[in-house]
Amino acid sequence: MRAVFMGSPDFAVPSLEALCAKGEVVAVVCQPDRPAGRGMEIVAPPIKRAAQERGLRVLQPESLRPERSSFVQELIELAPDLVVVVAYGKILPQPVLAVPRWGCWNVHASLLPAYRGAAPIQWALIRGERVTGVTLMQMDAGMDTGPMILQRELPIADEDTSGSLHQKLARLGAEVLAEGLQRLLDGTLPPPQPQDERRASRAPLLIKEHGRVDFTRPAQAVCGQMRGVDPWPGAFTTVPTPGGEVVLKLYRPKISSGSGRPGEVLGVDRDGLHVACGQGVVSVAELQLPGRRRLPATAVLAGFPLERGTILGNGLPNKMLDIN
Repeated sequence: MRAVFMGSPDFAVPSLEALCAKGEVVAVVCQPDRPAGRGMEIVAPPIKRAAQERGLRVLQPESLRPERSSFVQELIELAPDLVVVVAYGKILPQPVLAVPRWGCWNVHASLLPAYRGAAPIQWALIRGERVTGVTLMQMDAGMDTGPMILQRELPIADEDTSGSLHQKLARLGAEVLAEGLQRLLDGTLPPPQPQDERRASRAPLLIKEHGRVDFTRPAQAVCGQMRGVDPWPGAFTTVPTPGGEVVLKLYRPKISSGSGRPGEVLGVDRDGLHVACGQGVVSVAELQLPGRRRLPATAVLAGFPLERGTILGNGLPNKMLDIN
């Protein structure tokens, strides 16, 4: 089996390894190198580094469309039986989908049709899901709308963040892909099943404002938001001070007890900073002030005291969290 792999971030690396174990990978396609970090140094995508370590050919087209690049012609010349796509970062146009004789497969980090889009891991946590998973699907021209080949569930642990769930689902995705490839080679692959459009939901790319904590929501939802944006864009709120608002980053939330107005500081103890929500209370174990290290809440608040009754974030909702 001749295969082309398309992916960019570290999430895709285990799936590349699974594909290499099942067939001949004739090329790896990833996003171009981009500036990153404070120094804006040019950095290669993780999948490029993984491919080079294996001596694989790497392609980094700026565009996949035939009128803008020669990529489709290059793909035709590679003559792949299958294209496997894992977090590539762009929708594949029809001329690309039409090249491989077995079509294009995608490993998506949700139980489709739930959480179609760029950030399914984060939104599953933000929405308070208790179970997520991976879907292997046959790609079409839509955004994660193709028929499903295989699915596998994964329970979400109480302490999971998008960072920890990212690692778990990357490994699970590779396992599901390996199973699908083996069954394809054995001739036992089940027919792809169409998605139920009535159950579809979206998972758009996050921006920094998604991290602004909405204390007007129930405590469980506040915990889900904070875990869903950890490590990026990071949960934060604002603290009113005589010199203006100070941004305070928040980590490791848990459900606590008590009551108060949304955003009201109820106190601090060894469990962390206790803040009232629309329903219930959360405790936040770790905090970070601008230009400082992330530390236990008691350590941060020893030098930056918050009086009981202080309202964090002005008690305002975050409308950015209201998606379908």
